[in-house]
Amino acid sequence: MLGGHRVVIAHDYLTQRGGAERVALDLLRAFPGARLVTSCWYPEGTYPEFQKYDIETLWIDKVGPLRRDPRRSFPFLARAFERHTITDADVVIASSSGWAHRVSTDAPKVVYCHNPARWLYQPREYFPTMPAWMRTRFIQRTANLRHSDGVAARGAAAYLVNSGAVAQRVRSTYGIDPVVLPPARGLSPDGPRTPLFGVEPGYLLTISRPRAYKHTETICEAVSKMPGERLVVVGGAGPRRDEPGVTHLSGLSDAQMRWLYANAAGLVAVASEDFGLTPVEAQSFGVPAVVLRNGGYLDSMVENVTGVFVEDSTPEQIAGGIRALRARTWDRDALRQSGERYSPTAFARRIQDVVSEVLDPTYVVPMPAPARLSRIRLDRIDSAELSPEELTA
Repeated sequence: MLGGHRVVIAHDYLTQRGGAERVALDLLRAFPGARLVTSCWYPEGTYPEFQKYDIETLWIDKVGPLRRDPRRSFPFLARAFERHTITDADVVIASSSGWAHRVSTDAPKVVYCHNPARWLYQPREYFPTMPAWMRTRFIQRTANLRHSDGVAARGAAAYLVNSGAVAQRVRSTYGIDPVVLPPARGLSPDGPRTPLFGVEPGYLLTISRPRAYKHTETICEAVSKMPGERLVVVGGAGPRRDEPGVTHLSGLSDAQMRWLYANAAGLVAVASEDFGLTPVEAQSFGVPAVVLRNGGYLDSMVENVTGVFVEDSTPEQIAGGIRALRARTWDRDALRQSGERYSPTAFARRIQDVVSEVLDPTYVVPMPAPARLSRIRLDRIDSAELSPEELTA
């Protein structure tokens, strides 16, 4: 509730532990009494804190294989949300990476966009191993989905994004000029810390889901070739035989994660992230990071204050960034102060202000620019020249 107003939160799916799920939790905390609508909820795969809240699922949740891996349900998610109508809300907040903003309601809709659906608008990145001919066929067959996606996005009363990088994509994809509202850092340094047996402090840390674009294997390759260096990998792909100095962990509690952050010498994060929570979380523990000079890290990184940039995700660049990080003396208080920019309190205050503004009877919904639709030249689908707006055709 917000001043007596009914708030409903819509989120794509609750099946994993990631930044988007952290945001969904922070939205629930910012609006006590709100319920969450999602396509499917797999409690074993996501944060246990969701069990404290009122969760409503769509029909997809009844199909076991889809609930455990919602990527299998991509052909159905758009229609599932469109056919689900929320009637008992004064405002709907959609935490969306491509689906939740399609939910039907007569209430004003505030969209918090983590990124326009990556698999629709960035197929080269999302499907890196897909043959070019198959990707061409895929883009042809998803034209209607891109059109309806744009219609849903432009129907929002307010459109928020997590970083300047995503704001640029939203402008070129939808013709919307969004408001940048960074998420909370997710894991707070306040709280219990549980040591991990056999892990000695002073290691490097990397945290990610097992996705190719996270470059976890490349980080492991770089560190394994650096004598005396140690790396702890949380999530990501499983261990390989030729990874000296690398420890793989998964399924950790928040208390164990706090201990890992607090005892790390540095974090390594070299994916092209929409926002990228882990360096911000590291900052709040006073830990510097090696990050890619791209995406959301351009917003959150203060060069040589909170960490160092690398120019690409090659093993050589990563190793160079690690050496630069090790060579500096870091001001831990300055790092923690930077991390406070992303506290849950700051996020809650900002999102509450946006919702209050939308609910004001004098609020005027900003009109997006006309959608820029163009025909895709199929011979350029596999070309780096292809721009996001061309994919909206």
